[in-house]
Amino acid sequence: MADTAVAALSIADTRVVRAIELIWREADLLDRKQYQTWKDLYSEDGRYVVPIDSTGDDFDNRLNMIYDDARMRDMRVVRMTEGYAIAAVDAAVTTRTVSRFVVDSFANNEIHLRASQIIVAFKRGRHDLWAGDVEYRIRLGDEGNADRIVLKVIRLVDSEDAVPAAGFLL
Repeated sequence: MADTAVAALSIADTRVVRAIELIWREADLLDRKQYQTWKDLYSEDGRYVVPIDSTGDDFDNRLNMIYDDARMRDMRVVRMTEGYAIAAVDAAVTTRTVSRFVVDSFANNEIHLRASQIIVAFKRGRHDLWAGDVEYRIRLGDEGNADRIVLKVIRLVDSEDAVPAAGFLL
């Protein structure tokens, strides 16, 4: 399938709406700490990345805060749900806002979107703010419930500074 011109994909295009709804569902699941359901939103070949260097794309050969494939997501969910990690026992309460969606491209049933994300985390009487630009690649299935996240890259605005402990997924 040939690339669809980006100009032809408005935010109202049903394919874009499906992708955005998946992204909002992911944010809701993370805020509600529904990690088992969250990991099922990813394709088997999907990656979840939080790079240190916000300018590069070579995540395999660069330092990342998080670089999860399916195996690593499974292990992370076990830590977050089975109480083995102190971060899971004393997890922050979070609320996410994902907005400013821009369609980069569409090809072979995959939509590449950019967005901004702000997370407010509250723990032990303190609020932390996490902000970043997010890149998503969403693979559309035959129906909306078959759509999956193929790539999520969160480029934190302060990724090269000291980052406070994040006992939650971004």
